[in-house]
Amino acid sequence: MTQQLTNPAARPMSARLPLLGFGVVAGPLYVTVALAQAFTREGFDLARHPWSFLVNGDLGWIQTANFVITALATIACATGLRRSLSPGRGARWAPLLVGAFGASMIGAAIFPADPAMGFPAGTPEGPGTVTLSGILHMAVGGVGFLCMVAACYVMASRFAREGRKGWAVYSRVTGTLFLGSFIGIASGGGVAWANLAFVAGILAIWTWLSLVALKLSRNNA
Repeated sequence: MTQQLTNPAARPMSARLPLLGFGVVAGPLYVTVALAQAFTREGFDLARHPWSFLVNGDLGWIQTANFVITALATIACATGLRRSLSPGRGARWAPLLVGAFGASMIGAAIFPADPAMGFPAGTPEGPGTVTLSGILHMAVGGVGFLCMVAACYVMASRFAREGRKGWAVYSRVTGTLFLGSFIGIASGGGVAWANLAFVAGILAIWTWLSLVALKLSRNNA
């Protein structure tokens, strides 16, 4: 009885599944809310503006709440991952990396991106004024993105060790694509191809997390 209470790996499966479930829904929630705003808010252009710009303007609270709620769901998923993966390769680092990504989203909410490139409506065109908040937003976001790339590779190693070659390849490809899309938007200077590639990268990384969380929850059911 004492071991069941103190050892996360020995806790009942029912205690792990709801936490992994947060990982299943975190991505779809974030993407749905962000895209709904992207297609309805005046002046926003997916080919020109990163989703972080949505924190600005009168309706910016929607994206701020989206960051925070999705962050909490991701951190909950990280806890579920730790319980589900223990013991074994990646049981420590995969949850830490996913949890760090969740924490970075809270940081992105605390330090909003600077208005720029004509958004929100009424903002002058061009890069605009760079503030400390904008710099910290980019910094915490970059750290979070790199943590998710690393999480993909860590899980790929775990899957390969377990003989799940398809999942290992999928995880490596997703991590590589997301890394490439991040490098593109970081160096693309706001060009359309870089913004759209990053949107694709965001969709890919959230899909990966949802599918991994779903797979692990089914394995533990």
